[in-house]
Amino acid sequence: MGEVKERIKMIIKTNGFLEEYFEKAKKGEIIVGNELMMELENLIEDMNGDEYDYDSTDADLRIDFIENCVKLTKSPFYGKPMKLLLFQKAFISAVYSFKMKDGNDRFKKILLLIARKNGKSELCSALALSSFILGNEGSDIVCSSNDDTQASIMYDAIDLMRQMIDPNDLDTKKNIRFILNKTTNTKIFKMSERTKNKEGRNIDDAFQDEAHELKTNTIPKSIEQSQSLKENPKFFILTTEGFVVDGYLDDELKKARKIINGEDDSISASRDLPWLYTQDSELEIFQNPKSWAKSNPTLGIVKRLDYLEEQVELAKQSKADRIFVLSKDFNQKQNGVESWLNLEDFTYPAKYDLEDLRGGFCLGHVDLAETTDLCCAKALVMKPDDPTKYIITQYFIPQSKLDPENDDHNADAHYKEWAEQGYITICEGNDIDLTVVADWFFKLQKEHKIALYKCGYDQRFAKDWLRRMEEYNWSKQYGDVEMILQDAKTLNNAIRLVETELKAQLINYNENPVDRWCFKNSCLKINDYRQAIIIKTENAKKIDGSVTLASLYEVYRRYRSDYKRLIGG
Repeated sequence: MGEVKERIKMIIKTNGFLEEYFEKAKKGEIIVGNELMMELENLIEDMNGDEYDYDSTDADLRIDFIENCVKLTKSPFYGKPMKLLLFQKAFISAVYSFKMKDGNDRFKKILLLIARKNGKSELCSALALSSFILGNEGSDIVCSSNDDTQASIMYDAIDLMRQMIDPNDLDTKKNIRFILNKTTNTKIFKMSERTKNKEGRNIDDAFQDEAHELKTNTIPKSIEQSQSLKENPKFFILTTEGFVVDGYLDDELKKARKIINGEDDSISASRDLPWLYTQDSELEIFQNPKSWAKSNPTLGIVKRLDYLEEQVELAKQSKADRIFVLSKDFNQKQNGVESWLNLEDFTYPAKYDLEDLRGGFCLGHVDLAETTDLCCAKALVMKPDDPTKYIITQYFIPQSKLDPENDDHNADAHYKEWAEQGYITICEGNDIDLTVVADWFFKLQKEHKIALYKCGYDQRFAKDWLRRMEEYNWSKQYGDVEMILQDAKTLNNAIRLVETELKAQLINYNENPVDRWCFKNSCLKINDYRQAIIIKTENAKKIDGSVTLASLYEVYRRYRSDYKRLIGG
């Protein structure tokens, strides 16, 4: 019996790509992270075991098709033949070569976690096209993502690859609903959160792109259920790390790591292939550039080394960039939230006398917030030939916030003390009289001859404030006051500028203790577009001073040239 098994093993075909990749990784000729190395060891052990057969015929067919028929769709490689790297051949070999004893493919679900700009979408577009051309007749292949735009990236790449092979649509064509193989009646279509009737389909191969954005498993579950009748279904999950906490990707990665570590040896786990390009630590990213290949296997070939060097330098300088770069370029899980400023960024000595600013012009902003909460007004003054921004600040709270039982006191708020020192104006009752906030700007002009040039405001509860500002001849109609939306798209650049100028000690906020409290309470949240917004560390803690400063800087950014001409600088 043993001799028969040995003879079968000799007959079974292996192209050697997976073994070569493993051997080079083991010798250090190719740098991979611990998680991928452990999975490669698992696969080599399975290859040499008796539970599965290993036959690379199907993998070889796809590799041959991709390298000899498929052309790349993106600059600077557009139109060039797609020559696969060893890691890509090893990946394809692992996906398609392991066989169950009944001859069907072992792996149904494949999780490919790889940093951005490493050819993930191009590779999987080529694999989808190979199934479209080489797969079973009547197959349905789906390109899925969280929205139509994202789903279209791979779908359009597949169609462009198809057109390069069949430019006259002799054997294939695209219509409004799908791409069709006329000979086999195989179809490729898109699916997203907006797709109606996601259930009831009959999918063979699915490619779920940018899985990090999915908060729930609604789309993936629909896809997996639609594959239940298939003998050889394939569900590719393609992604970088992201910022959604406890979302779909987090669940899949927990499962994947249990498989890699040998903690899950269930039947369903044996049909999953985790292929994770991850760093072994955050520290090595900043100390060992050679380690970057662990999450970027195309580094120096597709992904540019100088680009990644620039990104790491940005990550060292900016919290917003750090969060984004660690997640997207190195697959280090970030929840998109990190303390905005280090203590040393804003605790430098810098004082001024308000009288020194007499006769100047200012830019202003108010965070009107909830009328029952803390409110902030700020003015920015500059002097000719002086890069320093002098920030004048006044906070406002209703009388009720002085109650010792108020939650703010548990968050280190010292409202009574700050009010006695003049940093906070207390308004009688349970809410803030917003006309008093407008009065403060007029007081700057009347008592200190600091004239308001432009003033921003947020969109909430502004009616009384706007009315009073008009009484002082600062009119929305004539552009004296302007709404500044407090969202990531609007404030991203201003937030980054504030951080840079605080670190350079170009912001003199007169060591305002309420500002310092707000700075300590402030975190950054980053979205998938690399845009930042300031959020609280905890609900009871206030960030009004930080948000107002960022919004004030947005006013400064918009009117910088005009303002500097006005002050003669």
